[in-house]
Formats: sequence, structure tokens, C-alpha cells
Amino acid sequence: MDYFISEEQQMIVETAREIANEKIIPRRVELDEKNEFPTSILQDMAKADLFGIFIPEQYGGFGGGCFEIVLALEELARGCVGVATSYAASALGIFPVLIAGSDEMKEKYLPSIASGEKWAAFGLTEANAGSDASGVQTTAVLDGDEWVLNGTKQWITNGGESQIYTIVALTDPSKGPRGASMFVVEDGDPGFSYGKKEDKMGIRASATRELIMKDCRIPEDRLIGRKGTGFITVMKTLDVSRPGIASLGIGLAQAALDEAVVYAKQRVQFGKPIISFQAIQHMLADMAIQLEAGRALVYSAARHIDGNPKNMSKASSMCKVFATDMAMKVTTDAVQVLGGYGYMKEYPVEKMMRDAKILQIYEGTNQIQRNVIGQELNKEYAS
Repeated sequence: MDYFISEEQQMIVETAREIANEKIIPRRVELDEKNEFPTSILQDMAKADLFGIFIPEQYGGFGGGCFEIVLALEELARGCVGVATSYAASALGIFPVLIAGSDEMKEKYLPSIASGEKWAAFGLTEANAGSDASGVQTTAVLDGDEWVLNGTKQWITNGGESQIYTIVALTDPSKGPRGASMFVVEDGDPGFSYGKKEDKMGIRASATRELIMKDCRIPEDRLIGRKGTGFITVMKTLDVSRPGIASLGIGLAQAALDEAVVYAKQRVQFGKPIISFQAIQHMLADMAIQLEAGRALVYSAARHIDGNPKNMSKASSMCKVFATDMAMKVTTDAVQVLGGYGYMKEYPVEKMMRDAKILQIYEGTNQIQRNVIGQELNKEYAS
């Protein structure tokens, strides 16, 4: 279908597609098996200027928005969701600076992100703060001209690989979520360290670690925005980033559908290709329908967010839920179409099905997204 993307946007698609075809797909099995972070591939993305897509031109970027990120992530995810997640996590990590950082902070951090010289990560989740983000227990206390942070962040994507971390911490625990603030912590800051690398079911090319802050001292000017506005910044960040997760689902589902159709045309049973059987045709048809519906919703939501940034929570959550649930179903159906072969690591749909599951979980579980949608509907229909 024609989504009327511009010439510049088409260049983003083609660049990301080239990276996926030439750099990601040849190595995705190896990265998955070795649980290896795709450093060299991210460097290739940097050389192709993909890290500058979402950074304003004045800081060395392309000046694109949510829609441009969605286009790039869809193509990268077609190659490998683990690799694409490593790229997406850097965008997520720097969004708080883009949203609430001072001009001086943006000048300090954005150019190195745009060039791909440095990567970012987002530090919200803790052992007792997942779906309930208000459960954050990490604290930040001002001591002279330094903030002292104490706490542990859990399951942080790009943990230990990035150089820049945006961290949520309580500056006034008595106020609960209204006492939270956001900070920039840099790799190498005193008192800042990493836990073990997690051994995950899927997206194994993506690094997931704990961030440990024990009397971690950072300069006073590392506060992002105003004190006490941390959770406002978090919510705005996730509203902008969730269509990116949705687009990972679109790219993954497209890859799974492609594999299923090619296999169904080649696999012969009862004297003819299995794609000639109505049962298989209907499975593939449903996969294609759901994929195109998901793509249309994700593109529409991304464009809505770029044009109406003050009213985006419902659209962001809707596209995240639909596209990632769809990706789980399409990858599962792709395994079914391939039958016993689909269950074997020799064929890529096995990995695709494993990778799909996390999309329904991270950056807000799909159950929480349905809560958000319901709450927004309640507001809209308030009498």
C-alpha cells in the first residue's frame, strides 16, 4: 500500500533496509546464539547517519520525528528485533533530554548521539517498579553542588553498552511520584556500576543489565528539567517511544510472513505446494490482513503524535497493543505454516517467535496499555 512518504523518508527506509539486508541478516543467528551485542552493526548505522534521524538539525541530526523513527525501526526489525532494539533504546534513552533538557544539556549530549559516537539508555524499571512506575525507590539527594544517587535499576536495555543514561530518582520521597526527578548519569561516574548481563529468551543481541548506583555523585546541572517533574517527562517519553516498539512488531511480522509464504510455495505435500491448500491460504491471508492493519495504525499514530504532541497517549498505546499482539500471532502462525521445520533453529521463524514475546512486555505491558486506553476513553466520554 502507498502511504505517501516523502523522498527524504524513502531514503531512510532504503538506508535501513540496506543495513538490515547486508549487515544484520547475515549475522543474526550468530548474535542470537552468542548473546552478543551488535557493536559493529550499530557503528554501521552511525556511518549511515541513522542515529541522527530523531535529533534536531541544530545538533547535527536529520530533524525527523516519530514517523521517521517508525520507518527506520520497521526495516531494522525485519532483519533482527534484538539489533533494532539496541538502536531504539538509544532513542528512548535520549528522549528525556530532547523533551525536558536545557539548551546547554542538549548542546552537550545530542551531537554525540546524532553522530552515533555515543549511545543512550533509559533507567526507569526497578525490582518493585515495573508496570507500577510509581514504585521507584532510587533516591537523589543534593549535597552541595552534586547530586548523590542511590538505588538499582533492573532490566535496562543497552545497560553496560551505552555511555549516557537517563535515570528516574526520587528527590522528595514524601511526595511519591510527584517527588521524582530525572538525571543524566554517565558511564564512569563515581559510584555507578553494572550488574550481570541477563540471559534472555529472545532479543538476545540486545544487552540487558542492572544499573547500580551506590553513592553515585553527579554534577548539579545533570538534573533534566525541573525538580519534581520526572514522571511527567517519563510519561511524555513513553508516549513518543511506544510507536517505535509497535514498528518493531510490524517489521518482525513482515519478516515472518515473507518466510511463511516462500516456504508454502516450495513445500510440496500430496503432490502440490501447500500454498494451494485453502487452510494454508487462509492462514497466510489472515497474517497479511493483520499486518497491513497494524502498519496502517502505527503509521497513523506516529503521524498524529508528530502533529499533535499534546494528545497522544491513546494513539500511542493503541498502536503498541495492536501491532505487538499481531506480531506474536503472526510469528506463531509462521511457525505453524512451516510445521516441524518452523520449530527448528535452522529456520528463522523460531527466533522470530521468541523475539516477538518481549514486544508485548517492555515499555509498558499490553495489559497496562489497555488501562491507559480505557482511562483516556473515560475522559473523552465524561459528562
